[in-house]
Order: sequence, then C-alpha cells, then structure tokens
Amino acid sequence: MRCPFPGMDPWLERPSLWPDVHNRLIAAISDALTPLVAPRYYVALERRTYFFQPDDLALLGRPDIAVVSTRLPLRKETRPGSNTVLDVEVLIADEVAENYLEIRETDGETLVTVLELLSPANKLHVQGRADYERKRVHVLRSRTSLVEIDLLRAGEPMGVSPRPDAVDYRVLVSRGWTRPRARLHTFGVRDAIPAVAIPLAEGDVEPELALGEVLHALYERARFDLRLHYDRAPDPPLADDDLGWAQRLAGGAG
Repeated sequence: MRCPFPGMDPWLERPSLWPDVHNRLIAAISDALTPLVAPRYYVALERRTYFFQPDDLALLGRPDIAVVSTRLPLRKETRPGSNTVLDVEVLIADEVAENYLEIRETDGETLVTVLELLSPANKLHVQGRADYERKRVHVLRSRTSLVEIDLLRAGEPMGVSPRPDAVDYRVLVSRGWTRPRARLHTFGVRDAIPAVAIPLAEGDVEPELALGEVLHALYERARFDLRLHYDRAPDPPLADDDLGWAQRLAGGAG
C-alpha cells in the first residue's frame, strides 16, 4: 500500500511504533545518500545507547523492552527490636539503542557531517534529552555540520534563535563554516516533506536528500500500513481540522 499522505504520516509517530520507523528510516537515508557522496565520502551507521528505568520505558511507549515481574504485595518481617526486613523489588535499568549517521571522508576518515533523526528518547525524556543536547552542543562547537530531522509533533523542539512559530515538523541544516547561521526547514502535517541539501566539506557540491521519497518508499517496502490503526486517532493527537483531513485521506486509501 502507498502512503496516503503527501508528507509525514502522523500515525507513524505512535511511540510504540516509532523505534522501528526510526531505525529503518535512518538505514534508508544512508542507502540513499551513499551513492550521492561516494567515492570521496562514505556514510557510517552509528549507534548510541540510553539506559532507562521500567517506568521511563512505559512513558516512551516501550514497556515491552524490559521483562518486569508481576508486582507482589509488600511483606514485612519484624524482628525483636527496631530491625525490619522487607520483601522489595529492585529497578533494573534497560538499554535502548538508537542509530544515527556520520558522513566521513574516505581519505583520512575526517568527520564532516552528523545526521540525526530525533526520537522520544532524546526529545521527550528529561535525561535522554540532556544527553542528546550535550552531544548537539559538542557538534555545534566544532567544524562538523549537523542535519537534525524532527518528524515528531510531541515534545519541545530543539532550540534555535529566533524561535519560529509553532510547526509540526522541522529539518535543521547547520553548516560547520556558517555558524551560528543555519537553515531551518519547517512544514506541517498537510505538506510534502521538503528535499534537503546535505552539507559536505566547504566548497563541495551538496547532494539533495529527497527525504519524503525515501520515507514513502520505506512505507511501502516495510508494509507499515499493516501496523497502523487508521480507524483510531493518531498518537499524539492532531488538531480537529487536521484530524478530519487526515482521516479522509487514510479512509480513502482503504
């Protein structure tokens, strides 16, 4: 089935589905970019790991990652004097791995561009966001370019100045040699996803990433339609006028 939307499908943002969308889309972007930047550059798929408690995983829509035992009633054994022995449960942190891309020169492997696709783990979770923002600052203080793709309506957008009007989605392109100036592509749920020029070394021709085409081809290839409940409201919810529009498109696609 083809994606029924001109741009981003808001049903793909469901927290329990997004980890699969995230990792597949990052890999698809890598496949699309590799022939455009070779042979001078190569695209590396890198991974970072977050450690979350079971309650954090449930907040992010991923409670099935950790195996959590059924809660037992608290038992207390009192011994003579003030000593007390309790039956308790320990909180076991579980890891969540996410992929991102690095574009490096094949001669010397110099890092030229980092490409990030934001997720609930680094946009919504307090500690995960703090960890991501530290890395973001490190990149922005260097000569490495940053491409930051935000296809999630939930959560506070990453900071830029001046702050733009509220929008659904963003793609930030920050070239290492033009900072602090950068280019922010903004678009709504009814819009096509814009193509984005990917910075390489200063002076090199920048290949164009057709992000919308990559996402829609992945939608068909991965058969995401089999996992989407178009008969239910998307999560996070849409504004009423956008919801009616989205439901008409989804219903028309069957």
